[in-house]
Order: sequence, then structure tokens, then C-alpha cells
Amino acid sequence: MTLALDRTAANTEPVAPQGIPGVAGAALRVPLVTGGEIGYANLDHAASAPCLDAVRSAVDEFLPWYASVHRGAGFASQVSTRLYERTRDILRRFVDARATDTVVFTRNTTDSFNLLARSLPRRTSVVVFDTEHHAALLPWRGPNVRRVQLPRTRLAAVSVVDEALAACPEGPRLVVVTGASNVTGELLPVAEIAAVARKHGARVALDAAQLAPHRRISLRELDVDYVALSGHKLYAPFGAGALIGRSDWLRAAEPYLAGGGATKLVTPEAVVWNTGAERHEAGSPNTVGVYALGVACERLAANWAAVGEHEATLLERLRKGLAGVPGCAELRLFDAPVDRVGTVSFVVDGFEPGWLAAVLSAEYGIGVRDGAFCAHVATKRLIGECGRDGQQAVRVSLGLGSTEEHVDRLVLALRQIVARGARWEYTKVDGRWAPVGDPRELPPFCA
Repeated sequence: MTLALDRTAANTEPVAPQGIPGVAGAALRVPLVTGGEIGYANLDHAASAPCLDAVRSAVDEFLPWYASVHRGAGFASQVSTRLYERTRDILRRFVDARATDTVVFTRNTTDSFNLLARSLPRRTSVVVFDTEHHAALLPWRGPNVRRVQLPRTRLAAVSVVDEALAACPEGPRLVVVTGASNVTGELLPVAEIAAVARKHGARVALDAAQLAPHRRISLRELDVDYVALSGHKLYAPFGAGALIGRSDWLRAAEPYLAGGGATKLVTPEAVVWNTGAERHEAGSPNTVGVYALGVACERLAANWAAVGEHEATLLERLRKGLAGVPGCAELRLFDAPVDRVGTVSFVVDGFEPGWLAAVLSAEYGIGVRDGAFCAHVATKRLIGECGRDGQQAVRVSLGLGSTEEHVDRLVLALRQIVARGARWEYTKVDGRWAPVGDPRELPPFCA
């Protein structure tokens, strides 16, 4: 196969497999530094997923009706309020939450966990793996936070949580665990960890940022208490996320933000705060973003079987291809194979990850992620455990916009780069690799 064949394949209009929701940008073409253009291979879904076509259409239909929510007397306000509140029920169904669970709309997973951290009862002990994404690692503060090292087996991971909880002082306890690693895509033993947590009277908060776009989630089956997710990972990139879970800690906590919407009554002497989800949703809400999130969740929930099959096929093709790239080492949390979503991180001997990502973009039209993926501890450790030096890697993340041609183009590109290097000269600009004298022009709306 040659790059010329890749260009030919990319010139055809991409067709989504049956049952796979279409995404905006599927037919996007990008310029190459070497001349010409090519269909964009978006292999960076884990950072931000493209917008579903269905979400874009729904938002366009809703925008003329957009108005204030909750206290507006106008008909458009009633429409906006109906859609905003209906989305709470959609999200409850999407994660199979309990009827009594609260759905608080936030900006993203980071915002959700900061809200939960602010809502913990005094002297709550928190147990969290040090390999977590920063959104789940950093919000917890104080002497009762125990960051434990993730072992190389799932069984040992459960035991580590058991031991950490046993060592916690008396009082409320919370275990924070990711559903799918944003570095490797591997699934953690959430249900088993929840069972151990119950033994110690602890609650469990699930970071579903990377799991929710790929797999069905059931709070009840996993027996977890809270789940946090982000719309921009769920093909609804309009700035909304959610924290879903038990209401008592949220109801008792001080409002996350002080302002209108969070208040029931304000007098010159005192403030009476709302007790429901509105308690933590001060200010004018992101009604459009919330509606978009609900539409995306409904569309994904209706197509899980096709989505899972599509991703599994591409993931197998990707990992097999990377295994044939000389000097390529895949990062893994666990020694034994485990279930995983379509995310793979790797290093290639002799090639800086940032440089590799720049070449893949400029010369092959491929978008990947490089760096430590907001999981610095995990990335550095896993690079060392696979016998390499460094603190950064390349991450490929698959999604609804990914195709076999994208995967094949990436593998071929890596083989060509390893064999003969880049065809263009690169230098660092503001700490990032970039083509020297890049002739490509940004689209007019960037001016």
C-alpha cells in the first residue's frame, strides 16, 4: 500500500456503517503540508468527540425557541423549560439511575467532581487510584485523602481498595474510580470495587467520561452512588455535563455557586436556598448544551449494539497494526488482557511523541493526541513499565467518526515514518512541534 492509495480512499465520501449515528465533519478535508488535501482522520475522540448529526439538527430546530427557563411566562420559555427538565429524565435512563437520584447539570466531568468534593460531609475519607485522570484525581483535598497505586491485576486493585478503606478513620467514606482509562482504554473492575466499598460502608463515585460514549452504564447493576460525565465526550460539544447520584450529600451541602436560580427566598437578613438540583445550578443555565446532551444520550442508547461492534472491529485492527510497527510499545494498566474501549496509547523508540503527532497531522491528515493526557502519574509510570524512557506518549482514540481507512492510514504512516522519517522539516514553536514555513492556510472564519 502507498500513500497514493490512501489519498484515493480518502477521496471517497465516507459512509457510516449501518446503525452508527453520523457525525459532523465526517466528510471534512484538510490540507497537507506537502500539497493537496485529504479526508481528515479524526483519531482523537477521547479528547473531544465530534458533534452527532442528530444533535446538530436538533439544536438548529430548537434555537428559535431558545428562551429563559423555569420562571418565564412566555411560550418559548415553557418550551425551553420542558426540554431542560426532560433531559434530567433522559440522563437517569441513560445511566440506569435510581428514581430518587439527583441530576445536576454541570459543565463537564471536572466540574461535576469539584461539585461533589464541595458536597462531602466533614471528615469524609476519600480513596482514589493515583492513575486517575486529573478530573477525578485532583478535586479531593485534606488529610483523609488516600491516593493508592494501581496494581497490575484487577484482583489486586480490588484488594488495594479494601485495604485502604479498612485503614480509614471512622466517618463517611468515598471511593473514586474511573470506568475506562483515558490513557489505555482498559476498563477497571468497578462492580467488584463497589462490592468492597459496601463492606466498609463507603460510597462510590464513577468517572464515566471515557466510558459513557462507548458502553451502556447501569448505576444499579454496578451499585455505585454517583456518576460524572461530559457532553463533549458524548458527541454533544456544547458545554454541558452532569453529576448524577444520591441526593442527601448534595442537598445538605452549601450551594456550589451563589446566585439566582439556587435561591428560594432572599431577604435583607437571610437567604433560603433551594434543596433540589437547582441548589447547585445558579445562574442562567446552558439550556442548549443540556438539550444537546440529552439528544446525544438518546441516540447512543438506541444504537449500543452497532456502536460496540463498530468499535471492537476497529480496535482489533488498530492494535494488530500497531504491533507490527517497529519499536512501537503499547501502554497497558494490567498485565492480562481486559475489556476495553477504543483508546490506545503508545511510544515508538527514537521518536518524540509530539514530533510524531505533528508529522501525522501535517503529512497524513491524521489527528491524534500527544502528551500525558491529563493523567501525568499514569502515563509516566506506564511508559517506564513498558521499558521506555519519557513522560509523554501518543494516544489514538476511536469513535463514531472512525473508519477502517483511518486506522490503516495511521499504521501505514507510522511504518513509513519509522522507515524513512518525515518529508518536511519541523521545529518547536511555543513548545509544540510544527512544520517549518507551513504553507497551509486556516479557514476564513479563523481570521
